[in-house]
Amino acid sequence: MSAPWHVQRMAALDFESSDKDADTARIVSCALILVGGGLTTDMSAWTVNPGIAQEPGAIAVHGLTDEYLAEHGTPAEQAIGEIAKSVTEVVAAGIPLVGHNIGGYDLNLLDRECRRHLGDSLEGICRQPLARVIDTMVLDRQCAPFRKRISETQGPYQMRTTAETYGLKWDENQAHGAAYDALMSVRAAYKMGAIAHTPYRERPEWVLALRTNRFNSLRDVTVEELHERQIGWYREDAANYQAWLRNEKKAKEKYDPDAVIDGRWPLRPVGGDGP
Repeated sequence: MSAPWHVQRMAALDFESSDKDADTARIVSCALILVGGGLTTDMSAWTVNPGIAQEPGAIAVHGLTDEYLAEHGTPAEQAIGEIAKSVTEVVAAGIPLVGHNIGGYDLNLLDRECRRHLGDSLEGICRQPLARVIDTMVLDRQCAPFRKRISETQGPYQMRTTAETYGLKWDENQAHGAAYDALMSVRAAYKMGAIAHTPYRERPEWVLALRTNRFNSLRDVTVEELHERQIGWYREDAANYQAWLRNEKKAKEKYDPDAVIDGRWPLRPVGGDGP
């Protein structure tokens, strides 16, 4: 029997981008870090000149100005080609792609960039479906649901919250750099898997104190099985959030009777088309 999924080789992937919408955003930096599996860590990183002006809010998050990217960044078409090639090699080797909200944002961002610059979808370039993805946001929501916001500016399942929940020291000065965020996501994945594979009564006190904890759902599964489970968990979370937004009493100022939350993961069709 193969080793548990969390101690196998994993490829952490993270992007910084020009805005929040995966359909229109451009990649400005990327890190792909191969870790675990008893092998040495191998990191590739890119700084990308997107060729367009970024949203001011994006610059405020990652600190990469348009001027800096124009001077130091690799032209977008070249960089996206190199990134896609590296991701294709990881997928072909059967190594899971790991990231925080990787299925909700990052892979969709890369897919749109591949279509824009390379003329094909991400899966088309990989020549196979993405079937080995580990999304630490999806896992955290599944295993430790109903977490409250930490503050007005720090959500319950953002990368910092997840990292600190699982005992990882957070450095705000390094945060929102692609390499740092990628590394934190794969470390969080390992922590979640380790808890799942620890006998119940030996798990951390904070886990045992949870009103609901579902770490057993990560136990004794292959990466492929875990991927399939995440499809269902993401879809369920999206449906619940949509129902909450459509409930005026619960949503209050966020109430939207026509809210539609796309529950497809880890890739959404372009423009949200399809079933």
